[in-house]
Amino acid sequence: MNLKPVVPFEPIQSETIPQGEEWMAQVKWDGVRMLTYFDGREARLINRKSNDRTKQYPEFHDVRSYCRTDSVILDGEMIALAGGKPSFHEIMRRDSLRREQEIRFAAGRIPAIYMIFDILYLNGDWVNGATLAERQRRLQEVVIPSERVQLVPNVADGELLFGLMKERGWEGIVSKRLDSSYAIGGKDARWQKMKLARDLYAAIGGVTYRDGTVNAILLGLYDQEGRFTYIGHAGSGKWKVQDWRDLTENVRPLIVPNRTFFNVPERIKGAVWIQPALTVKIQFLEWTPGGTMRHPIIQGWANVPPEACDVRQSL
Repeated sequence: MNLKPVVPFEPIQSETIPQGEEWMAQVKWDGVRMLTYFDGREARLINRKSNDRTKQYPEFHDVRSYCRTDSVILDGEMIALAGGKPSFHEIMRRDSLRREQEIRFAAGRIPAIYMIFDILYLNGDWVNGATLAERQRRLQEVVIPSERVQLVPNVADGELLFGLMKERGWEGIVSKRLDSSYAIGGKDARWQKMKLARDLYAAIGGVTYRDGTVNAILLGLYDQEGRFTYIGHAGSGKWKVQDWRDLTENVRPLIVPNRTFFNVPERIKGAVWIQPALTVKIQFLEWTPGGTMRHPIIQGWANVPPEACDVRQSL
């Protein structure tokens, strides 16, 4: 592979929706950020954390089948649907697989859809310095839409789109300036995200049981001094009965005698402490005055190391 992976441009969190002709809005998909690199010979799929996910998505290896190009770097979101809406839990069932036999089976059972929204490199030239409007024009010229490859549409009225996301219970929107260049490794106000709820990656530091099966998880983040701090517990979400059974087995070798959190959790009765080796994505409404999450909901497993679950993260 002659193309070196880059850190993608990120939006900042916003509490308002920008207005004006220079702005447009797009759906914020509840999936996995994915960049596709194709140098004319080989294709690689790399996520936002620079982890290689090429083998997890074999149906996207033939880049020329969905992009008329000799070489390209595409930016987008890999999603999977459940009940007609994007589901982080479902896409993580694909993203977390490692064995080829499981991947081949899942590719047919859990269809992935690549929602493409930007292009950084095209036919030997970097185009990240061009305006977003120009980059989107080039995407329209080269991408071949299909059932599993889509271009993310622009919506002029961000307020309207956000209202629709609220009705559907989707994740939120991203507003972007049409004159913005693509700042590799950057994060600034030319792209702004507004979400219906907060989310983060957290590590599991303890569990509780009901009838021998784990029924809730105690969650923590590492603070700026490296201390593992309790932020709340969760027992509801998108996990099914088998997911809880699998978790029950996975925590057995991680059990330790002493509390793993720096602070004392509010829910300590019946808690079993474990090494914070397992990570999950959590969605919640807001932070309480006591520093815990209000109404946390488990979205699914997270393919991030425990040390990435810190107080500075911004998803």
